[in-house]
Amino acid sequence: MIKELFSLKTVCLNEAENAVVILDQTLLPEKEEYVLLTTEQEIWDAIYKLKVRGAPAIGIAAAYGLYICSRRIVANSFDPFYLEFCRIKTYLSGARPTAVNLMAALNRMDKKVLLNKEKSIDEIKLVLLQEAYAIRDEDARACRQIGENCLSFFKPGMGILTHCNAGHLAVSEYGTALAPIYLGQERGYNFKVFADETRPLLQGARLTAYELQRAGVDVSLICDNMVASVMQKGWIQAVVVGCDRIAANGDVANKIGTLGVAVLAHYYGIPFYVLGPTSTIDKHCPDGNSIVIEERDPEEVTTMWYGRRMAPENIKVYNPAFDITPRKLITATITEKGIY
Repeated sequence: MIKELFSLKTVCLNEAENAVVILDQTLLPEKEEYVLLTTEQEIWDAIYKLKVRGAPAIGIAAAYGLYICSRRIVANSFDPFYLEFCRIKTYLSGARPTAVNLMAALNRMDKKVLLNKEKSIDEIKLVLLQEAYAIRDEDARACRQIGENCLSFFKPGMGILTHCNAGHLAVSEYGTALAPIYLGQERGYNFKVFADETRPLLQGARLTAYELQRAGVDVSLICDNMVASVMQKGWIQAVVVGCDRIAANGDVANKIGTLGVAVLAHYYGIPFYVLGPTSTIDKHCPDGNSIVIEERDPEEVTTMWYGRRMAPENIKVYNPAFDITPRKLITATITEKGIY
Protein backbone atom coordinates (compact mmCIF):
# COMPACT_ATOMS: atom_id res chain seq x y z
CA MET A 1 0.00 0.00 0.00
CA ILE A 2 3.02 2.28 0.40
CA LYS A 3 3.59 1.95 -3.35
CA GLU A 4 0.00 3.03 -3.97
CA LEU A 5 0.61 6.20 -1.98
CA PHE A 6 3.89 6.94 -3.71
CA SER A 7 2.18 6.64 -7.09
CA LEU A 8 0.81 10.11 -6.32
CA LYS A 9 3.27 12.67 -7.65
CA THR A 10 2.97 15.91 -5.72
CA VAL A 11 5.08 17.99 -8.12
CA CYS A 12 6.61 17.05 -11.44
CA LEU A 13 7.70 18.62 -14.70
CA ASN A 14 6.08 18.09 -18.10
CA GLU A 15 8.71 19.31 -20.55
CA ALA A 16 6.56 18.58 -23.59
CA GLU A 17 3.83 20.92 -22.29
CA ASN A 18 6.36 23.30 -20.72
CA ALA A 19 4.38 23.01 -17.50
CA VAL A 20 4.71 22.28 -13.82
CA VAL A 21 2.25 19.54 -12.91
CA ILE A 22 0.88 19.49 -9.37
CA LEU A 23 -1.60 17.39 -7.46
CA ASP A 24 -4.15 20.02 -6.36
CA GLN A 25 -4.16 19.50 -2.60
CA THR A 26 -7.09 21.86 -2.02
CA LEU A 27 -9.32 19.18 -3.58
CA LEU A 28 -8.15 16.31 -1.37
CA PRO A 29 -9.36 13.96 -0.04
CA GLU A 30 -12.50 13.98 -2.20
CA LYS A 31 -10.75 14.34 -5.53
CA GLU A 32 -7.31 13.55 -6.95
CA GLU A 33 -6.80 16.05 -9.74
CA TYR A 34 -3.59 17.11 -11.47
CA VAL A 35 -3.21 20.69 -12.69
CA LEU A 36 -0.83 22.04 -15.33
CA LEU A 37 0.78 25.37 -14.46
CA THR A 38 2.24 27.16 -17.45
CA THR A 39 2.60 30.81 -16.41
CA GLU A 40 4.29 32.62 -13.55
CA GLN A 41 0.89 33.83 -12.34
CA GLU A 42 -0.47 30.27 -12.20
CA ILE A 43 2.61 29.06 -10.31
CA TRP A 44 2.41 31.95 -7.80
CA ASP A 45 -1.29 31.34 -7.30
CA ALA A 46 -0.83 27.59 -6.77
CA ILE A 47 1.79 28.21 -4.07
CA TYR A 48 -0.15 30.99 -2.35
CA LYS A 49 -3.47 29.14 -2.37
CA LEU A 50 -1.85 25.92 -1.09
CA LYS A 51 -2.63 23.88 -4.17
CA VAL A 52 0.98 22.82 -3.70
CA ARG A 53 2.25 23.08 -0.13
CA GLY A 54 4.87 21.78 2.27
CA ALA A 55 8.18 23.61 2.40
CA PRO A 56 10.21 21.14 0.26
CA ALA A 57 7.42 20.74 -2.33
CA ILE A 58 7.10 24.52 -2.60
CA GLY A 59 10.82 24.77 -3.30
CA ILE A 60 10.62 22.08 -6.00
CA ALA A 61 7.59 23.72 -7.61
CA ALA A 62 9.35 27.09 -7.60
CA ALA A 63 12.48 25.65 -9.20
CA TYR A 64 10.48 23.91 -11.92
CA GLY A 65 8.40 27.05 -12.36
CA LEU A 66 11.38 29.34 -12.73
CA TYR A 67 12.77 26.99 -15.36
CA ILE A 68 9.63 26.83 -17.49
CA CYS A 69 9.19 30.60 -17.29
CA SER A 70 12.84 31.06 -18.28
CA ARG A 71 12.30 28.88 -21.34
CA ARG A 72 9.96 31.58 -22.66
CA ILE A 73 12.42 34.43 -22.25
CA VAL A 74 13.45 35.73 -25.66
CA ALA A 75 16.92 37.27 -25.46
CA ASN A 76 20.07 37.22 -27.56
CA SER A 77 22.47 38.09 -24.75
CA PHE A 78 22.89 37.49 -21.05
CA ASP A 79 21.93 40.89 -19.61
CA PRO A 80 18.35 41.10 -20.95
CA PHE A 81 17.83 37.42 -20.17
CA TYR A 82 19.03 37.86 -16.60
CA LEU A 83 16.95 41.01 -16.07
CA GLU A 84 13.75 39.13 -16.95
CA PHE A 85 14.90 36.05 -15.02
CA CYS A 86 15.32 38.17 -11.87
CA ARG A 87 11.88 39.74 -12.31
CA ILE A 88 10.24 36.30 -12.43
CA LYS A 89 12.31 35.06 -9.49
CA THR A 90 11.32 38.06 -7.36
CA TYR A 91 7.67 37.62 -8.23
CA LEU A 92 7.61 33.92 -7.31
CA SER A 93 9.49 34.53 -4.06
CA GLY A 94 6.58 36.59 -2.74
CA ALA A 95 4.05 33.75 -2.79
CA ARG A 96 4.86 32.45 0.74
CA PRO A 97 7.21 34.42 3.03
CA THR A 98 7.78 31.93 5.89
CA ALA A 99 8.97 28.70 4.23
CA VAL A 100 12.70 29.14 3.59
CA ASN A 101 12.81 26.41 0.91
CA LEU A 102 11.03 28.66 -1.56
CA MET A 103 13.74 31.30 -1.55
CA ALA A 104 16.52 28.74 -1.16
CA ALA A 105 15.47 26.94 -4.35
CA LEU A 106 15.11 30.18 -6.29
CA ASN A 107 18.52 31.35 -5.09
CA ARG A 108 20.10 28.07 -6.20
CA MET A 109 18.67 28.59 -9.68
CA ASP A 110 19.95 32.18 -9.68
CA LYS A 111 23.43 31.08 -8.66
CA LYS A 112 23.56 28.55 -11.50
CA VAL A 113 22.66 31.27 -14.00
CA LEU A 114 25.46 33.53 -12.78
CA LEU A 115 28.01 30.69 -12.76
CA ASN A 116 27.19 30.00 -16.42
CA LYS A 117 26.76 33.55 -17.72
CA GLU A 118 29.40 33.03 -20.41
CA LYS A 119 27.37 30.26 -22.02
CA SER A 120 24.66 30.70 -24.62
CA ILE A 121 21.09 31.37 -23.50
CA ASP A 122 20.02 27.90 -24.63
CA GLU A 123 22.84 26.34 -22.59
CA ILE A 124 21.84 28.39 -19.53
CA LYS A 125 18.28 27.14 -19.85
CA LEU A 126 19.56 23.55 -19.93
CA VAL A 127 21.60 24.22 -16.78
CA LEU A 128 18.41 25.48 -15.09
CA LEU A 129 16.59 22.28 -16.02
CA GLN A 130 19.38 20.16 -14.58
CA GLU A 131 19.42 22.20 -11.36
CA ALA A 132 15.65 21.91 -10.91
CA TYR A 133 15.87 18.13 -11.24
CA ALA A 134 18.80 18.11 -8.79
CA ILE A 135 16.74 19.98 -6.19
CA ARG A 136 13.98 17.40 -6.52
CA ASP A 137 16.32 14.39 -6.37
CA GLU A 138 18.24 15.76 -3.39
CA ASP A 139 14.96 16.21 -1.52
CA ALA A 140 13.93 12.60 -2.18
CA ARG A 141 17.24 11.27 -0.85
CA ALA A 142 17.14 13.61 2.14
CA CYS A 143 13.62 12.57 3.13
CA ARG A 144 14.48 8.88 3.23
CA GLN A 145 17.60 9.54 5.29
CA ILE A 146 15.63 11.76 7.69
CA GLY A 147 13.28 8.82 8.16
CA GLU A 148 16.14 6.43 8.83
CA ASN A 149 17.69 8.79 11.37
CA CYS A 150 14.43 9.29 13.26
CA LEU A 151 13.47 5.62 13.18
CA SER A 152 16.49 4.92 15.39
CA PHE A 153 14.49 6.48 18.27
CA PHE A 154 11.37 4.37 17.74
CA LYS A 155 10.20 0.93 18.81
CA PRO A 156 7.48 -1.22 17.23
CA GLY A 157 3.94 -0.49 18.37
CA MET A 158 4.61 3.04 19.60
CA GLY A 159 1.93 5.70 19.61
CA ILE A 160 3.01 8.73 17.58
CA LEU A 161 1.30 12.09 17.22
CA THR A 162 1.81 14.46 14.30
CA HIS A 163 0.53 17.92 13.45
CA CYS A 164 -0.25 19.41 10.02
CA ASN A 165 1.07 17.51 7.00
CA ALA A 166 4.75 16.69 6.63
CA GLY A 167 4.33 13.56 4.60
CA HIS A 168 4.59 12.42 1.00
CA LEU A 169 2.25 15.20 -0.14
CA ALA A 170 4.57 17.87 1.26
CA VAL A 171 7.77 16.72 -0.44
CA SER A 172 8.99 14.58 -3.33
CA GLU A 173 8.84 11.19 -1.56
CA TYR A 174 8.27 9.79 1.96
CA GLY A 175 7.93 13.15 3.68
CA THR A 176 9.83 14.52 6.65
CA ALA A 177 7.82 13.91 9.85
CA LEU A 178 6.01 10.95 8.28
CA ALA A 179 9.14 9.38 6.74
CA PRO A 180 9.96 7.24 9.82
CA ILE A 181 6.33 6.14 9.97
CA TYR A 182 6.41 4.95 6.35
CA LEU A 183 9.77 3.22 6.83
CA GLY A 184 8.37 1.58 9.95
CA GLN A 185 5.28 0.50 8.04
CA GLU A 186 7.48 -1.19 5.43
CA ARG A 187 9.33 -3.01 8.24
CA GLY A 188 6.34 -4.12 10.28
CA TYR A 189 6.60 -1.65 13.17
CA ASN A 190 2.81 -1.24 13.34
CA PHE A 191 2.82 2.29 14.74
CA LYS A 192 -0.43 3.77 16.03
CA VAL A 193 -0.56 7.32 14.69
CA PHE A 194 -2.73 10.18 15.89
CA ALA A 195 -3.15 13.03 13.40
CA ASP A 196 -4.27 16.48 14.55
CA GLU A 197 -6.90 17.96 12.23
CA THR A 198 -4.80 21.18 12.15
CA ARG A 199 -7.17 24.10 12.13
CA PRO A 200 -8.05 26.21 10.24
CA LEU A 201 -6.94 24.69 6.92
CA LEU A 202 -7.29 21.10 8.12
CA GLN A 203 -4.11 19.77 6.53
CA GLY A 204 -4.06 17.01 9.12
CA ALA A 205 -7.64 15.94 8.45
CA ARG A 206 -7.60 16.37 4.68
CA LEU A 207 -4.03 15.34 3.90
CA THR A 208 -2.19 13.50 6.68
CA ALA A 209 -5.11 11.25 7.60
CA TYR A 210 -5.72 10.67 3.89
CA GLU A 211 -2.19 9.64 2.98
CA LEU A 212 -1.56 7.56 6.11
CA GLN A 213 -4.81 5.66 5.56
CA ARG A 214 -3.95 5.16 1.90
CA ALA A 215 -0.59 3.71 2.96
CA GLY A 216 -2.26 1.23 5.34
CA VAL A 217 -1.03 2.91 8.54
CA ASP A 218 -3.14 2.60 11.71
CA VAL A 219 -4.20 6.25 12.02
CA SER A 220 -6.78 8.05 14.17
CA LEU A 221 -7.85 11.61 13.47
CA ILE A 222 -8.30 13.93 16.45
CA CYS A 223 -9.30 17.56 16.87
CA ASP A 224 -6.47 19.89 17.86
CA ASN A 225 -7.90 20.42 21.33
CA MET A 226 -7.81 16.67 22.05
CA VAL A 227 -4.01 16.44 22.19
CA ALA A 228 -3.76 16.86 25.96
CA SER A 229 -6.37 14.16 26.49
CA VAL A 230 -4.62 11.49 24.39
CA MET A 231 -1.28 12.33 25.99
CA GLN A 232 -2.81 12.09 29.45
CA LYS A 233 -4.14 8.62 28.59
CA GLY A 234 -0.60 7.46 27.77
CA TRP A 235 -1.34 6.80 24.12
CA ILE A 236 1.51 8.94 22.78
CA GLN A 237 5.20 8.03 23.11
CA ALA A 238 6.59 10.53 20.58
CA VAL A 239 5.60 13.61 18.62
CA VAL A 240 6.93 14.22 15.10
CA VAL A 241 6.44 17.45 13.16
CA GLY A 242 7.94 19.03 10.09
CA CYS A 243 9.23 22.57 9.80
CA ASP A 244 9.04 25.51 7.42
CA ARG A 245 12.09 27.32 8.76
CA ILE A 246 14.74 26.53 11.36
CA ALA A 247 16.52 29.57 12.78
CA ALA A 248 20.26 29.49 13.47
CA ASN A 249 19.66 29.09 17.22
CA GLY A 250 17.33 26.09 16.71
CA ASP A 251 13.94 27.81 17.04
CA VAL A 252 11.44 26.42 14.55
CA ALA A 253 8.59 27.90 12.52
CA ASN A 254 5.91 25.36 11.70
CA LYS A 255 2.17 25.25 11.10
CA ILE A 256 0.10 27.13 13.66
CA GLY A 257 -0.64 24.88 16.63
CA THR A 258 2.81 23.27 16.72
CA LEU A 259 3.85 25.37 19.71
CA GLY A 260 0.85 24.20 21.72
CA VAL A 261 1.67 20.56 20.97
CA ALA A 262 5.28 21.14 22.04
CA VAL A 263 4.18 22.71 25.35
CA LEU A 264 1.92 19.73 26.07
CA ALA A 265 4.61 17.22 25.12
CA HIS A 266 7.01 18.98 27.49
CA TYR A 267 4.46 18.84 30.31
CA TYR A 268 3.83 15.11 29.84
CA GLY A 269 7.50 14.24 29.27
CA ILE A 270 7.00 13.08 25.70
CA PRO A 271 9.87 13.47 23.19
CA PHE A 272 9.16 16.18 20.60
CA TYR A 273 11.04 15.73 17.33
CA VAL A 274 11.35 18.25 14.49
CA LEU A 275 12.19 16.65 11.15
CA GLY A 276 13.35 18.56 8.10
CA PRO A 277 16.05 18.75 5.42
CA THR A 278 19.06 20.99 5.97
CA SER A 279 17.64 23.24 3.24
CA THR A 280 15.10 24.34 5.85
CA ILE A 281 17.84 25.75 8.11
CA ASP A 282 18.20 29.50 7.66
CA LYS A 283 21.66 30.37 8.93
CA HIS A 284 20.97 34.06 8.28
CA CYS A 285 18.00 34.05 10.68
CA PRO A 286 19.32 34.34 14.26
CA ASP A 287 16.21 33.18 16.12
CA GLY A 288 12.46 32.64 15.97
CA ASN A 289 11.70 36.30 16.65
CA SER A 290 13.32 37.14 13.31
CA ILE A 291 11.02 34.90 11.26
CA VAL A 292 8.27 36.66 9.32
CA ILE A 293 4.95 34.96 10.09
CA GLU A 294 2.47 34.89 7.22
CA GLU A 295 -1.04 36.06 8.07
CA ARG A 296 -3.82 34.70 5.91
CA ASP A 297 -7.38 35.50 4.86
CA PRO A 298 -9.96 35.63 7.71
CA GLU A 299 -12.35 33.48 5.66
CA GLU A 300 -10.13 30.46 6.40
CA VAL A 301 -11.41 30.72 9.98
CA THR A 302 -14.96 31.95 9.42
CA THR A 303 -16.29 30.20 6.31
CA MET A 304 -13.84 27.85 4.57
CA TRP A 305 -14.75 24.13 4.78
CA TYR A 306 -18.16 24.96 6.33
CA GLY A 307 -21.54 24.52 4.70
CA ARG A 308 -22.58 27.85 6.22
CA ARG A 309 -20.81 30.72 7.93
CA MET A 310 -19.61 29.76 11.42
CA ALA A 311 -18.76 33.20 12.84
CA PRO A 312 -20.49 36.59 13.12
CA GLU A 313 -20.27 38.97 10.17
CA ASN A 314 -17.45 41.53 10.45
CA ILE A 315 -15.82 39.73 13.37
CA LYS A 316 -12.11 40.52 13.74
CA VAL A 317 -9.94 37.50 12.96
CA TYR A 318 -6.29 36.80 13.74
CA ASN A 319 -5.10 34.08 11.37
CA PRO A 320 -1.34 33.42 11.47
CA ALA A 321 -0.25 30.50 9.32
CA PHE A 322 2.65 29.52 11.60
CA ASP A 323 3.95 29.77 15.14
CA ILE A 324 7.43 29.58 16.65
CA THR A 325 8.51 26.66 18.83
CA PRO A 326 11.57 27.60 20.93
CA ARG A 327 14.50 25.23 20.88
CA LYS A 328 14.15 24.44 24.61
CA LEU A 329 10.93 22.54 23.85
CA ILE A 330 12.52 20.44 21.08
CA THR A 331 14.03 17.09 22.04
CA ALA A 332 15.91 16.75 18.76
CA THR A 333 16.01 18.29 15.32
CA ILE A 334 16.54 15.54 12.77
CA THR A 335 17.92 16.20 9.29
CA GLU A 336 19.38 14.03 6.56
CA LYS A 337 22.86 14.87 7.89
CA GLY A 338 22.33 13.97 11.51
CA ILE A 339 20.48 14.35 14.79
CA TYR A 340 20.89 17.55 16.78
